Amino acid sequence: MTNPVPASTAKVSIEFRPHDKVTRVPPGMTIFNAANWIGLPIDSTCGAKGTCGKCKVRILHGHNGATAADRRIFTEKELADGWRLSCRSEANADVVCHVPRLMGNPKAALMGFDRHVILNANVHKIPLILTPPSLEDQRSDFSRIRDALEPEGYAVEASLNLLRQLPAVLRRHQWHVTAVVAGHELVSVEGGDTSDRAFGLAFDIGTTTVVGMLIDLNSGAPVAVRSALNGQAVQGADVISRISYTMLNEDGLSELNRVILSTLNGLIAELLVEGQVAPHEVYEVVTAGNATMQHLLLGVDPEAIGLEPFIPAVEEMVQASAQEVGLDILPQAQIHCLPYLGAYVGADLVAGLLATGLAQNEGVRLLVDVGTNGEIILGSAARTVATAAPAGPAFEGAQIQDGMRASDGAIEAVTIHSDRLALQVIGDVPPIGLCGSGLLDAVAQLRLTGLMLPSGRFVQAEDAAAMVAPELAQRIITDEQGRRSFVLAWPEESGSGKAIVLTQRDVRELQFAKGSIAGGIEVVMQELGVSSEDLEEIFLAGSFGSYINPQSARIIGLVPPVPVERIKAVGNAAGEGAKIALLSFRERQVARSLPQIVEYHELSGRGDFNDSFLAVLQFPELDSLGLESAAAVEAEGP
Repeated sequence: MTNPVPASTAKVSIEFRPHDKVTRVPPGMTIFNAANWIGLPIDSTCGAKGTCGKCKVRILHGHNGATAADRRIFTEKELADGWRLSCRSEANADVVCHVPRLMGNPKAALMGFDRHVILNANVHKIPLILTPPSLEDQRSDFSRIRDALEPEGYAVEASLNLLRQLPAVLRRHQWHVTAVVAGHELVSVEGGDTSDRAFGLAFDIGTTTVVGMLIDLNSGAPVAVRSALNGQAVQGADVISRISYTMLNEDGLSELNRVILSTLNGLIAELLVEGQVAPHEVYEVVTAGNATMQHLLLGVDPEAIGLEPFIPAVEEMVQASAQEVGLDILPQAQIHCLPYLGAYVGADLVAGLLATGLAQNEGVRLLVDVGTNGEIILGSAARTVATAAPAGPAFEGAQIQDGMRASDGAIEAVTIHSDRLALQVIGDVPPIGLCGSGLLDAVAQLRLTGLMLPSGRFVQAEDAAAMVAPELAQRIITDEQGRRSFVLAWPEESGSGKAIVLTQRDVRELQFAKGSIAGGIEVVMQELGVSSEDLEEIFLAGSFGSYINPQSARIIGLVPPVPVERIKAVGNAAGEGAKIALLSFRERQVARSLPQIVEYHELSGRGDFNDSFLAVLQFPELDSLGLESAAAVEAEGP
């Protein structure tokens, strides 16, 4: 008897003619969004709000009722012939539709990781020369603008803050103004024609580091990029400690909210100065971050995220004004916080999916954000699953005897030759500690030389003497309790005046951290019924993922044993995805749909995760990776 298909994976088919493209999407997704999903451009200027009337398709097969927006655009005969607005037309059963040819070629750019993205920002600047009011024409100021925008396909609303500014701006500039529309919101009215200047911000709000990008919305070009440490770090190094801070301190939530806003506004000030942009010229912001970081940004209590069953207050995309959030830009600017896949697979991974296109492409791929919380996504356009594995702080250098963050003096890479040890140190200064990437390298190199067994134990010094040169063998030392360590730098070689060592306990910490992530990967691979041979690519994301040597990750068993050329460090995928969502409202719609597409699996309490975790604690045998020695790896290359 076959297992029934889970409800979350039941999809409907949409065929687009004459493009010969077919996709399968969850019931209820609009035809417009389904076309975005597979990169098929359907014309639109209103941001899929149903007002411009340009996203026309003809339903050839499949029932699809007319909406009020359809009846406003089409005649009764056109409706009878199957014409619909694709942005209003939901597919609840299989559909075949005809998509008219675009009148022009949409502007596209290569973004993310080998993705062609149609550039279509959600911000539009429309120059207007309005007829002044008279006794014969007594329309209100706002009605005058709204009526002028309607033929252009925009149906707009305005905040009280905007209405307060309107009378003075219109009269000061003799009714020659530029309307700035973000979605369906009139966010600004500026004197004269300012259509050549439009900017937005994309933020990756990490637990440790915040990265901000100022983007020209007309050209798609980055104007300035800055990063800063997340000021919340003093209240805790990880999300659990920050959630605890809000629970244990009466003003904890408001304090952490003030701190992250201070960090963001500090970055904004630097970005605007560097880009020579005024605050009122920034009209939209897209943020990506884990669920806790975005809750704290919005001032929403994250307590429930830290307690079983781990439920965020909201998982959908959140939209608010800059004034509501507290950002120092145009008060009516629109802030869009990307959605989450689960309490511990946040908007940073949604942005990563945009950057890699993993859930939209054929071929199975794996995306891993390596950190204190290892976030894992596996799949393709056919089916995609996600989970999060609690790895602990070892990858950040915490709970490692001589561990430290990746800063000046940290050993970031280790190579063990047959007769010597070579260290790469951040800042090219004498080493004072070991960061996460150096930790992985050191263990991987020790495995290759045979100085460390698959169990993670160091060999005895006398056994090492038969394997390597004396200079290396004597680096294995034993303390008075009989515990072995490996000396990475002797006291005279270090910047601290004391030896920097890798202890047996450090190796155990790394094994637990990598075992958690590798166990989570094994669970999702079993869920999809795939093996390492099926993986076309493995993406290592996040700030730590950028610095991991792919070969070292493979040797210690952090990732499945695929050929090393299939393992790619994709760096700040979250920031890249946030930028894509800022520059393309179509991609933002894809992001909005991802929680419906991707299945989230919670690992807590799952017996198969515990079994997988125990099975991968040991390091792989080298012959299973096609490796025999350090020389073989050097020949193969990083």
